Order: sequence, then C-alpha cells, then structure tokens
Amino acid sequence: MKEMKHENLVQFFGVCIEPPNVCLVMQYCRKGSLKDVLRDSDVELDGIFKLSFAYDIVNGMDFIHKSTLRSHGNLKPSTCLVDSRLQIKLSGFGLCEFKYGTRNQINLEENTNYSDMYWTAPELLRKVGGPVGGTPKGDIYSFAIILWEIQYNSKSGPYQDLNLEPKEIIGQLRAPLQGEPLRPLLNGELCEEKINHLLRACWSENPDHRPPFGSIRRQLRDTCPDSHANILDNMVEKLEKYANHLEEVVEDRTNQLTAEKIRTEKLLSSMLPKYIADQLMAGKSVEPQSYNLVTVFFSDIVGFTSMCALSSALEVVSFLNDLYSLFDDIIRMYDVYKVETIGDAYMVASGVPIANGNKHAIEISTMALHFLSSIKVFKIHHMPTETLAIRIGIHSGGTRAAEVTNRRSGATETVGFVGPVVAGVVGTAMPRYCLFGDTVNMASRMESNSSALKIHVSQRTADILLQAGSFELEERGEIEIKVREGSRHPEKPPHGKGSHKTYWLLNKQG
Repeated sequence: MKEMKHENLVQFFGVCIEPPNVCLVMQYCRKGSLKDVLRDSDVELDGIFKLSFAYDIVNGMDFIHKSTLRSHGNLKPSTCLVDSRLQIKLSGFGLCEFKYGTRNQINLEENTNYSDMYWTAPELLRKVGGPVGGTPKGDIYSFAIILWEIQYNSKSGPYQDLNLEPKEIIGQLRAPLQGEPLRPLLNGELCEEKINHLLRACWSENPDHRPPFGSIRRQLRDTCPDSHANILDNMVEKLEKYANHLEEVVEDRTNQLTAEKIRTEKLLSSMLPKYIADQLMAGKSVEPQSYNLVTVFFSDIVGFTSMCALSSALEVVSFLNDLYSLFDDIIRMYDVYKVETIGDAYMVASGVPIANGNKHAIEISTMALHFLSSIKVFKIHHMPTETLAIRIGIHSGGTRAAEVTNRRSGATETVGFVGPVVAGVVGTAMPRYCLFGDTVNMASRMESNSSALKIHVSQRTADILLQAGSFELEERGEIEIKVREGSRHPEKPPHGKGSHKTYWLLNKQG
C-alpha cells in the first residue's frame, strides 16, 4: 500500500493497530468526497469539470488495475475524495482483511444498506459470499454509474427517478425483469451521445464487453481533448489562454485605437492646419495670429445659380465634389492652404498658417493658372455639352498702406485694405480655421469684379508678380471696388472702396 503512489490515489502513510485507536493514516482531502460535491446544490459542474473528474478516476483506476492489487472493489462517489486542487484521489482500496476482518464477503442481510450497493456490478451482487475486493470488470461497471452521476448532475443517486425501494433496485440488478437489465436513464439532450455510448459499454450486462480503462481514457480524450487535465490545471490553462487572448485583444484594440487616432488626426489636419490640430488634440487653446505677408484667392462658378435650377440636388453635389476634388489635387502641388468652400466659392491662402516670405503671391498665382488650364478640360457629367467657367480674384496683403482715387470726389485717399490678415480657430463644435481682415475682403471683391475664365489681381499682387519677372499681366485699368449685395462675408463694411488699378493675370513663363 505504501508503494501505491499516484497523483489520483490517496497516499497511504500507515496503520494504527493499538486499541481503541485502530485506524488507517492517509492523506487528507479537504474538499470531502465526490459524493459531497455532487450533492451540493450550490455546485453546478460544467463540461470541463465533469470530464476532468472522470479522467482523474480513470487515471487512478488504470494505475490500480496495473498494480498488484488488480482491482479496487469499492469504487463509489464516497471513495472518490477531492483535494484542495479539485483533483480526484481514490481511496477505499486494498487492506480488505484489515478493514473487514473475516467478513471478507458480500452478504445481503436485513440490516444491509442496499443504497450503498448501487455501484456494485450485477455479477458480483449475484455471488453472495463472493470476494469484497471485487474484479477489474466490476470496477468498470462502478465507474460507469459514477460517470452517469457526474454527467447528469445527479444529486440523489443513480436511480432517483425510480419509484422503488433500494432493496427492490438491488433485486432487479441481480435478476433483471423480462431479461432487460436495470440501468440509469440516458437522455441525448442532457449528455453527448459519445458519453452515452461509453456508458452503455461500461455497464454492459456482459462483463467481457466492458472496455478497459486504457480504452475509456482514449474515448474521453476524443470527447474533449482538454479532459485529460485536472480541474485546477484546466483552470490555469484557461486563465493562460484567456490572458494570451486578452493580450491579443488588447494589442488588436490598441492597433485599432492607433489607426483610429491616425484617421482622426488626418481628418482634423484636413480641416485645420497641422500645428493647430496638434495644439487642439493636446488640449491647448489656440490664440489668433496676425500675418503680414499673405495672398488670398477666391473663385466661384459663372452661372452656378442657373445650373442649379436645371439640376437635381444630387447632381449639384456630385458636380461640386468632382470639381473640388480636382482643385484639392492641384493645391497639393503648391505652398498654399485651403481655407474653406461655401457653395460654389473656393477660398485658398498662401503665407498662412506658415509664413513663406515673398512666395505667397507667386504660389497662389501659379496655382490659379493651373486651375484655369484644368477647367478647360473638365467635364460636367450630367451636362456634358456645357462648358464650365470660373472667375478668380487674387489680392496680396502687406504692411504698407495704398493710395487710391475716389471717383466721386476725385481726391487721392490712403486706405488700409492692405493691412495684415488675422487667422484663428472659431467655434468648438466643428471648429473652423478662418481668416479675417481687409486683405480677405479685397480678394473677395477682386473675384466678384472678375470675368469668366479670367484671373483678376490687385495692384499689390501685380507688383509682386512683376518683380518676380516671369508672369505676363495685362492692365485692366481703374475700377470701382464696392461691396457686393448678399456677400458671403458679412464682416465687410457696406461702403465703397474707391477706385483701384487692377490687372488680368494671363500667363507664366517657364
């Protein structure tokens, strides 16, 4: 007995033979027996727990059958103890003479506890006076009854559904009525068919048809690959898998968050200048800034109102999307910043939000010429026979004032329309990067006083372009600059700006 050491057997330490303390000294299992676990109404075993218990019993029984003991002889839920790791450890085997003395036989007497014999094989019940130690085939039958209790969550024994006394049940097990052996009921909805098939084989009336524990182990493993481990190992393995899965989930969610952050930053950067977007994402406030050297571009579509009258709203939106997508592709080639689009108006600036010295007018003007060349080949999908025309206005701001002639009085006046541009973020919901100042107003008036497929530039812009030397301009002459009714810029004052010399931008050399 001291050599019977296995992880699924209760370890035997010795015996005490001195009265009155005659006893066996064995390993203590703090969780009680499998009978206690099955009867506990608060414990509901899941599939892994059930098969882990079954596999522990199979392991222990296989070891006993291969040992010199050859059989257990007393296998039942009360002899399947449960340790602190929720692992089954078999007890109640061996030392039959020590435990039973000369009563080493199966006897059916008046004071016999018949319900304690439910797990005894029928062939052994028929052999009154037979060996208490049992047989290997009898152990397999006992295991089948225990496996049924485990799988069907039985809390009152294997024959709880029969309206029979324990003595009558034992009687039918010994002598089946009408040749049909009495067995616990099977239900395909409550238990897997593979397990039911195994139960039928293990409690077969013919002992020779019962499979050995090695075969039972393989069938359990086929039913559930994880059933070979004890419950704690299963729990640890599950926790490890969960932890690994959690790491994968966290990594996946982190990657998703990073990708979403990049998309958000990209979207925000498309709506606002990058350095401003970075400040807003960092939770910082953005103070308005003043820029002295800026060129502002405006364009709108000639005959847009008439086009809208002849088109559906969906066609208008599709047309504007095609047009502005073309413009957006072009401005990526230049040091400019798209400020906004309102209806058919397209506004671009250079020199903001990052100053570029004296390049602002050159960048905007080159871009405007690129716009016109692209418009000539642009097709309106829902109006393929129509020719698209836009008008463009450009004005450059600076730090000095300008002299203009007031046609009404004939006097020369100094005006401040060439002052600085103030740029800042407006609003918290859908914030917008907006430009304010007389330079913006003047550029809008250049556009409103322009003509179809023409680029109308102010004197200040023309001065910069002429200084660059590569642009071809045509003097338009003196024009009266006034506020347009229904202007998209309500901050513009409702009074005239006087007379200004302006130019048409025709071409750029090289």
